[in-house]
Amino acid sequence: MPAEDTTHTNAEPTAQANGERSAHDATFASDDAGRADRATRRFPRLTEDTARPEGGGRAARGDAPAPARQWPMLVVLSAVALGLLLTALDVFRFGMLLIGAALLAGAVMRWTLPSVGMLAVRSRFTDIATYGVLGLAIVLLAMMAQPRPWIEVPFIKDGLHFTLNQ
Repeated sequence: MPAEDTTHTNAEPTAQANGERSAHDATFASDDAGRADRATRRFPRLTEDTARPEGGGRAARGDAPAPARQWPMLVVLSAVALGLLLTALDVFRFGMLLIGAALLAGAVMRWTLPSVGMLAVRSRFTDIATYGVLGLAIVLLAMMAQPRPWIEVPFIKDGLHFTLNQ
């Protein structure tokens, strides 16, 4: 039977009980402001803040009222709300087209404007791809909606008949 390895002992609890600092605590040494020492390359145990997404700054100057600072997000949300209202009032196709167009407008704003406020959620590429793909999908599905679709995609119709006839 092999002998147990006793070379590694956990001395941290006794060092902390005596008021001493362990090697692990020295790695996360704090300055007077309570922030982790910037000289180390390790991450602190608790993060203090999250990084703002690229372009996530205010869309207007800091002394402007809150709605003016977040106008790109308000434009997109207002258009989506109007689209949902039209959909609820039984103008389905135009309501859904407006929702899709609002998402596409959000993608264009995220691409062209340097600061879009809260419209910036992730990296610029991810936001543009997400808003663009979702907006395009909603617009295409609204145009293909029954009755009297504006566009017809033959392979979707064939796939539907194939699955229903089997």
